Amino acid sequence: MRRAKSLKGEIAIPGDKSISHRAVMFGALAHGETEIENFLAGADCLSTISCFRQMGVDIEQNGTKVRVSGKGIDALTEPEGILDVGNSGTTTRLMLGILAGRTFHACIIGDESIAKRPMTRVTNPLKNMGASIDGRQDGNFTPISIRGGKLKGIEYQSPVASAQVKSAILLAGLQAHNEKTKVTEPHKSRDHTERMLRAFGAEVKEEGLSVEITGGQSLKAASIQVPGDISSAAFFLVAGAIVPDSTITLKNVGINPTRIGIIEVLTKMGAKLTIEEKGTHAHEPAADLTISTSELKGTTISGDLIPRLIDEIPVIALLATQAEGDTIIKDASELKVKETNRIDTVVQELNKLGAVIEPTDDGMIIRGKQTLTSSASVSSHGDHRIGMMLAIAALIAKGDVSLSGHEAIDVSYPQFFEHLDQLAVK
Repeated sequence: MRRAKSLKGEIAIPGDKSISHRAVMFGALAHGETEIENFLAGADCLSTISCFRQMGVDIEQNGTKVRVSGKGIDALTEPEGILDVGNSGTTTRLMLGILAGRTFHACIIGDESIAKRPMTRVTNPLKNMGASIDGRQDGNFTPISIRGGKLKGIEYQSPVASAQVKSAILLAGLQAHNEKTKVTEPHKSRDHTERMLRAFGAEVKEEGLSVEITGGQSLKAASIQVPGDISSAAFFLVAGAIVPDSTITLKNVGINPTRIGIIEVLTKMGAKLTIEEKGTHAHEPAADLTISTSELKGTTISGDLIPRLIDEIPVIALLATQAEGDTIIKDASELKVKETNRIDTVVQELNKLGAVIEPTDDGMIIRGKQTLTSSASVSSHGDHRIGMMLAIAALIAKGDVSLSGHEAIDVSYPQFFEHLDQLAVK
């Protein structure tokens, strides 16, 4: 990969991964045919389709268009084989919430990365609700075996702000007939599940940091237009800000308030960014984003901002190397339990390119303003967001950069390199 002179033009960001997962799942649980447009046909979301097909759901997928023929949650059937989630933590954790209320047995397995990701944050509250769950280290790691049953509602104080934890408990709570389930978080995590429940006809109550659902509600099929994924857009937003003489527009990007931490950080650091709102569909707002090369300044990123940009921190670290002054990221210990330990991996790989970054227990300190100079071989470590961050770093590095493990990017952004070539002036 080589340095780019500038970035020019516009691209349509692929569909949001979180929303694509949920659209298939909720369509499978609903009564009627759910039509999904701009579905993200990446490896993770295809794992979700595969798992629900194994449970008897008729799903037609043609590129970015998906039709899910749902017959209600009670129509799910026991899978004959093991449910393979691939690299998808979202599929694993949300599906556990659904399976917790089913009377059949299922076994979930994933790739080497999934096998290292902690699941007791989900399996423990689901056990408290009445599900029978086992797996390595008492259900903390896959393979995980689950037999659902009659569930009771709970009030759960989550120790982490995690949309996956919250969603799993709410999906289980949906099956606790005539009982209320309430989840309270330390900070507000992304709220796609709450929005999609409403789009499918369910009633959800929100108050402060708490979300409550009453079990026994039926879901009705919906039409879902998936906006572009802001977590994928983040890589091009950073590229547009740091590559010289650049102006790019990203079309139809989701701007859900629980996901726009990257926009808040870019604005705080002085980026030249404009937002043209494009309306709301299925309770999810979208906009066209235009960004130009910017003079950036360092900042501190912490507290309740972290859940709104946790997936974007690798590329924010790259952004910070091009800002005047230091940038401090803290309260981000969740980075340690992603596809990789993203604190250590970001520091290790950007250091290879000459950046000065210090890891901390819950984040990192990035020294600005850095010139990325050395010709180097870097690795995604099988983590799609690390891979994309390094590809963007190569656009400003003086010297060729060789990226191994680039195939991991297909998990969330199969067209990434095509879009990069489309924008890059070399």
